[in-house]
Amino acid sequence: MSFFVSCGKGLEYLLVDECVALGAQGAKAAMAGVAVEGTQAEAQRIVMHSRLASRVLWPLHSFPCRDEKALYEGASAIDWPMHVAPTASIAVDAHVSDSGITHSQFAAQRVKDAVVDTIRREFDQRPSVDLKEPDVRLHLVIRKGVAIISVDMGGGPLHRRGWRQHQGEAPLKETLAAAMLMRAGWPQMALQEGSGLLDPMCGSGTILIEGALMAADSAPGLSRYPFGVEPSRWLQFDSKHWKTVVADAEQRRQVGLQRLPSLQFIGEDMDSRALTNARRNAELAELDGVIEWRQRAIDDDTANAPVPAQGVVVCNPPYDARLQADPALYRALGTALQERVPGWTAAILCGSEELGKATGLRANKVYQLFNGAIEASLIVVRDLRPMTARETEAPAALNESAQMVANRLRKNRRKLKSWLARSGVTCYRIYDADLPEYAAAVDVYTQADDGSLWLHVQEYAAPATIPEPVQKQRLRDLLSAVREVFEVSRDRVSVKTRSRGKGGSKYGVMDRRGEFLEVREGSVLLRVNLFDYLDTGLFLDHRPVRSGIAGAADDKDMLNLFAYTGAATVQAAVGGARSTTSVDLSATYLQWAADNLRINGCTGRAHRLVQADALRFLTEDKSQYDLIFCDPPTFSNSKRAGDFDIQTSHVELLELAMRRLRRDGVLLFSNNFRRFKLDAEAVALFAECEEITAETLDPDFERNHRIHRCWRLTHRN
Repeated sequence: MSFFVSCGKGLEYLLVDECVALGAQGAKAAMAGVAVEGTQAEAQRIVMHSRLASRVLWPLHSFPCRDEKALYEGASAIDWPMHVAPTASIAVDAHVSDSGITHSQFAAQRVKDAVVDTIRREFDQRPSVDLKEPDVRLHLVIRKGVAIISVDMGGGPLHRRGWRQHQGEAPLKETLAAAMLMRAGWPQMALQEGSGLLDPMCGSGTILIEGALMAADSAPGLSRYPFGVEPSRWLQFDSKHWKTVVADAEQRRQVGLQRLPSLQFIGEDMDSRALTNARRNAELAELDGVIEWRQRAIDDDTANAPVPAQGVVVCNPPYDARLQADPALYRALGTALQERVPGWTAAILCGSEELGKATGLRANKVYQLFNGAIEASLIVVRDLRPMTARETEAPAALNESAQMVANRLRKNRRKLKSWLARSGVTCYRIYDADLPEYAAAVDVYTQADDGSLWLHVQEYAAPATIPEPVQKQRLRDLLSAVREVFEVSRDRVSVKTRSRGKGGSKYGVMDRRGEFLEVREGSVLLRVNLFDYLDTGLFLDHRPVRSGIAGAADDKDMLNLFAYTGAATVQAAVGGARSTTSVDLSATYLQWAADNLRINGCTGRAHRLVQADALRFLTEDKSQYDLIFCDPPTFSNSKRAGDFDIQTSHVELLELAMRRLRRDGVLLFSNNFRRFKLDAEAVALFAECEEITAETLDPDFERNHRIHRCWRLTHRN
């Protein structure tokens, strides 16, 4: 069964590792969660042991949902007496986006009506509604016209551990505290005797309590469901297995508690009321006496109490507008940590990278996380020491020309902001020669595991009339602007010049860094290389085409011609394709495609990689396909095949491809040759052909509507 484990944004890859460690081998990262191919037994273990999960959702039914009527009918189609007892209480949580139904509470009400009406017809009795502590909590999501109704296996938000009854002004979710501890390496450090965990701004003690329970291997579910209480009274809930999950967790906790006396936990805060709340929470977590609480300000220069020789500092200083983030406080924090615990590891949740820099600490890694709705930066420092003078230097002020470019970049960011948030797109074009003097394309890539931003700058070759010194100064201005606007270091900016030559744009190796990033597109991971090749391994303009392929691939046989790094193939495979075949002349790109398939768990004979000339393959291949994607280069003069020119060869190519297409199949044909003219009269002899270019361009490419053209071909009736 495929079930979904939700989490806060930025925690997906940590959660994958956690799910795999709990036995869910079929775990794949998705947007704000993890999709798991597994059993109810694995789902129950995640409910009990996960420190990062928000909910564990077991799907009951998915169906097209255009309006209120379709929602009620789809929900009524579920055999509710199999799932909910007539005497039980229920609650429905709903989330709606990109749907004809716009009100989540109304959608939840209609699902509740369907449940109640179905059960009342059979038993002449109906379940009651209990929004706080229902026997069965249901979850509805409607997105892009598809509804999914699931059982909430944990009975509600899993970040509620059960021990935090007292909290301060800006509480930190326990799941986020756990993520901070994991990124700092505390689980590994806790296995070493004599290690310490320090939170110098501990508030109500969330980080320290979570860290102590983590060190004790005490499952969050033990305090959430005391005395083995079942998290859900769903009639299909495996009660027998739940008892074994509880017994195993209890045994692990008893063993783990013996480790705590060898560790030191220190919580400090200048607010006595916060420390009182922290002590009460620790008592409720059965950690009375485990954590040492001290009333102390960050800049207190009195004699320090002894600390272990090795340990981890994890803290959440004030950073949102309500709490008035103060760079001076961050500087004082960094200075104090360097003096008190040199050589320790620190993980500090800051409101921005700039506040992180204000600490004066050299960050080895920066992760983008969300504390509720607030985007924050988690800086991880592996060896507490001050930054060099060069690292603390403020960047030079932009000149007038660079400022003009920066203003345009900021304008573009504002324009795309809502679309990016709504669509979940993390790799996109932010600038494409918007200002004629600065002729370049700037693409943003977001690394999937830590949310870091990387920039790919392609300078278009300038006319010969522009003096070389002017060209170089314009590029310097552009790079200064992009680095300031996106706050990235030089080593995260790739710069290339796209020149012309025989065969079109010059491909080949540009550098030999061998540095790959994993980025997310929809529900798949893809590897990109921003430095070693002219192109990155992912054509961003084809994003909507690949999304359409993913949506149409279920139980289909898919052929990807001129497959490049296999991005479209992966989308089809994850979208449920019965089989995929990827054809390309380049062994390098086919290996890249194989890696993309592997990191998405799509391996085996169903996914075939063929090194061949596309025309020769189509001539010799005898298979039939439901879905074909053909995105050839403008022309090629490869040594392994004859010369290829898209303008002169496209009719032959398409006719051969149509012979491999099943009668009800679809061929998507695209190319980026700006002077290309489809021979519509010749193509009409063997196919129905419709241009769909406008449907295949997202908002980030609206300035360059000639980036590619795309057609949809089917067999003639």
